[in-house]
Parts: sequence; structure tokens; C-alpha cells
Amino acid sequence: MEVSRRVQGRTVTDNDIKTIQSIIASHPKWHRTRISQELCHLWDWRNDAGRPKDIAARALLRKLDKENLIDLPAPVKSANNAYRYRSKHEKPEYQPITERLAVIRPIQIRQVETQAQAQLFRSLLSHFHYLGYSGPVGENLRYLVYDCQDRLLGCLLFGAPAWRVACRDRSIGWDEEDRKKGLSRIANNMRFLILPEVTVPHLASHLLAKISRRVSADWQDKYGHPIALLETYVENNKFQGTCYKAANWVKVGETTGLTRNYRAGKPKAPIKSIWLYPLGSLYHTISSKGLQA
Repeated sequence: MEVSRRVQGRTVTDNDIKTIQSIIASHPKWHRTRISQELCHLWDWRNDAGRPKDIAARALLRKLDKENLIDLPAPVKSANNAYRYRSKHEKPEYQPITERLAVIRPIQIRQVETQAQAQLFRSLLSHFHYLGYSGPVGENLRYLVYDCQDRLLGCLLFGAPAWRVACRDRSIGWDEEDRKKGLSRIANNMRFLILPEVTVPHLASHLLAKISRRVSADWQDKYGHPIALLETYVENNKFQGTCYKAANWVKVGETTGLTRNYRAGKPKAPIKSIWLYPLGSLYHTISSKGLQA
């Protein structure tokens, strides 16, 4: 009897694993990226915009390798993390911005598209965000934020949602099948940074309101499908989620502190409050019910 498993949102059978093993054995000089590209081609694995899901394929390969189901070649280079980035790049300095919000409007939100913008984005999160930045995984949108004088204020990152969160799914009214169908219509606000030199009252909630009016259209342009709901996870021992509350996000519960890799006796992850923001009529494409706090 053939066994199947769910990996990276895709059903992977024993025959699929044999196919991957054959690719690796037949091309011993191929690196991981080349293998993932071939896998996307063989499976015709694409997003709604028709682009190969190469990043998802690489993540799938890593998970299968970790479970000893395949034997990937060694990485070409070690993955960069925020610490390595900070150690090689001097921390940038910015001038203080303390004016009232009305003075620095209109706020400009620019999607990261060029290499220079990507380097700046990485620098900001690596140096100023407590979680750092190790690079995007899966579908994502990166934004840089400027004031009316073109002064840098901060940045935002939206990416793939958490796979399964009981209180989120219950608040939406999802059963297991609904979750599988609707998960790609959720974007996770994974990073939100306002530079430490910027102290402008109400700026954070203003940015959240402003970005919520464009993120779905930007997602549609890049990936071929809209976003219906935003989510974020706020560490309770560090923050209160004040700006999300002010921007009319809804707190629906807290995480348990347990991860998929949790084992008894091991440290738990920080408890986080879960905040959701439905994007108007689009929300009703993933739920027939109103959001339940």
C-alpha cells in the first residue's frame, strides 16, 4: 500500500519520493536549487500567476531530507542569518523624526523591487528588529516606508500564514477542509518595523490602515490571487498589540507556546496574541461567517 504525506501544502506519495531520489542519483553534480527547479518542471508546480513554486519546492526537499527520506547534496553555502549579516555590515544611522503625523503626510509605501531596495530592507530588519531577518520563504511582499520628504520611516513584511492555529481557524469558522482551501488567502504580517529614531504618535496604526488597503491588490499582481485576511502574532512579554488594536485588528486568542517540534521538558516558544484583520468583501470568499473574537 502506497503511503502519502502532506508536505509544504502538497500530498507527497512514495512514488514522488522515488522520483526525487532518481533525480538526485542521476545528476550528482546538481545543487539543491537545480533539483528544486527540475521538480517544479516535472510536477508542473506553479502558483496562481504561473510562476514555478521554486522556494516551496526547496522547502519540501529540505523537510524530506530532514526525515531521511531523501539525501540532498550539501548546501552550496551556509544560509545567512541576521547575526552574520550584522557582523559584516555597519549599523546605519538615521536622523530623528519627531514631527506630528499631519506634518509628514502623505506617507509613501513602496514595494521592494530592486536589488538596492532589497539590501536596504534586509539591513533594516537585521539591525533594528529583534527577530532579525533570514530571508523570505514562499509568497511574500516587502515594503519600505517613507514620509513626504522622502525620509525613511521603516518597513513591513507579509508572508505565508501559520499552517494551523486553533483559535484563528475557529474564529474564521473553518473546518479542516475550509482551512486547506482558504489558507493561501491569508497573509501574515511577519515583520513591522518603525525605526528607533522615528517617534511620531499614531504612525504605526496609520501605516497598518494604509497598507491594508493595497496589500491584496499587490498580492494579486505578484502571485495571481488576492488576499482576504491579514494575521499577525504579537509576543505578550514584549508588546501589547496597541497599534493593531488602534487599526481595528481583532484579537482572537493566544498561542499555546507549543511548536510542532515541541517535546516534554524542552523550552516552549513565547506566548503570542493572535490578531486578525478581514479585508472587506474579500473576507467572505473564505468564510460565510463574521469574524468571531
